[in-house]
Amino acid sequence: MDIPNLAPNPTIINDNTASPLKLPQKSKKVYIIIVFLAIIFGFWISRFLPTRIAVNETDGGIKNKEATKIIEGKQVETGVLYGNLSQNFKDSATGTIKAGGVNGEGTHTLLREGGVTQNAALTSSVVDLDLFIDKKVEVKGETNDSNKAGWFMDVGSIKILE
Repeated sequence: MDIPNLAPNPTIINDNTASPLKLPQKSKKVYIIIVFLAIIFGFWISRFLPTRIAVNETDGGIKNKEATKIIEGKQVETGVLYGNLSQNFKDSATGTIKAGGVNGEGTHTLLREGGVTQNAALTSSVVDLDLFIDKKVEVKGETNDSNKAGWFMDVGSIKILE
């Protein structure tokens, strides 16, 4: 029995009219120009639309700082908001920060009024919580799922109350 198309010398059809992998020369130039303009406009738009806004205390507002720029050895100030200032967080709590998590969750604990059942486990990728140990603070952030702690919060901003 003869199997079709398996001849020892197969015929190759050479069609040089169009290839789906090659773009016309004009299209390449247009794509390069579009990418170049997008990079330039993106850079300048990011310069004119700041993501962090600070208000001076002399203007009657709250003084804001980024906690990641605090130099070690300097004290953090009372009444100053530290952390991510460009985002509004829906969850907030007040208490005293202690080192160590709750039942192995979080890096720090927020001791709140009402006893042990009201404590919150804290973690943060924005603020260095070690700077606020043993200080009464107001933390704002986002609640996360927890298996061991009653409340587990990712802190986005923090303000020292006392």
